Amino acid sequence: QVQLVESGGGLVQAGGSLRLACAASGRTFSSYTMGWFRQAPGKERDIVASISWSGLSTYYTDSVKGRFAISRDNAKNTVYLQMNRLKPEDTAVYYCAAAGHYTVRPGAYNYWGQGTQVTVSS
Repeated sequence: QVQLVESGGGLVQAGGSLRLACAASGRTFSSYTMGWFRQAPGKERDIVASISWSGLSTYYTDSVKGRFAISRDNAKNTVYLQMNRLKPEDTAVYYCAAAGHYTVRPGAYNYWGQGTQVTVSS
């Protein structure tokens, strides 16, 4: 069992930066692939980025490549999403999630946090 708690969301102007953090409980955090997803009003929940248990493999959706960076600290049971050069279209609720294998499919993630709101003003 893994419990996830996101933090770091907020209101920022376009071009600004935010760093999201997701703290996980449980001793097996280091064995999970971690993902960040987002859901805007009226839209589906989509993958933003994912990172393998070792941190050696990462994935980014095209719209955030070069602006966002996912990382993890297995000693602290925490995964991060550094978001730079934010755009109004990045506005969404951001969720972290854990999966037992490396995947980008939302349905394959077993554990989810409660989400944190990111709002980017123009």
